[in-house]
Order: sequence, then structure tokens, then C-alpha cells
Amino acid sequence: ALGEKIYHGTPFRRCVEEGLLDCSRVVQIGIRGSSYDPHPYKYCQDQGFRVVLAEECWGRSLVPLMGEVRKQMGDKPVYISFDIDGLDPAYAPGTGTPEIAGLTPAQALEIIRGCKGLNIVGCDLVEVA
Repeated sequence: ALGEKIYHGTPFRRCVEEGLLDCSRVVQIGIRGSSYDPHPYKYCQDQGFRVVLAEECWGRSLVPLMGEVRKQMGDKPVYISFDIDGLDPAYAPGTGTPEIAGLTPAQALEIIRGCKGLNIVGCDLVEVA
């Protein structure tokens, strides 16, 4: 993306290319569009990622979705990467990639609390400027 092989927006693509991910167990929640690509989710969907767009989350609880995620993950090891720019910049302005129409803090808490019971082996919080 943006003509660069490695930059802050490509870590999962590189992991796919290097065979480091079980793509059937990757879930992206709260994804929004990119002004650089007319089909920004196509690559992820083509790899087998489950992509839940931000607009699919608007005005609803994410508790049921997180129940589905827990079933999908089972008891296998899980790594969580929480990208702060998934939140609407009205709530998280300290990101390098602010984009309107993101998730709310309440939804972020539902996601985090919904991870209870997963076999979490690590996590990170990224895109905090």
C-alpha cells in the first residue's frame, strides 16, 4: 500500500505472505474505508479473514458478535491487536489515521470484555500517536 512494502498498514499482509497466520481465524472488527483503494477489504476477504465493517456495528451491541468470535477461536492461541483508529476520532483523537464513523468506547469495551475466556497469548495497542 502507498507504494511501500513495509509500513504501519501492512503487518497482517506480510504475516499472510510469510504463512504466519491461520487466515480462517483472523477477525477484523470496525474496519472502515481507505481513500487510497476502492476495494480496501478485498485482499483480507480473499485470504479468508472475517471482516466486520464499522457500519455493520453502528447502533448495535457487539456482545453477540464476540460470542461468535469466541466460538470461531475455540481454545487455540489468540493474539489480539487493538488498533486505536478503529474508534471514532471524537473519542480517540490521538491516532495518526483519524477517520470518522468509527466504533464507540462502549463497543470497544464490549470487544475487550468479549475476549474473556479466549486463550490469549499476547496483545498490542497500535496507531496511538
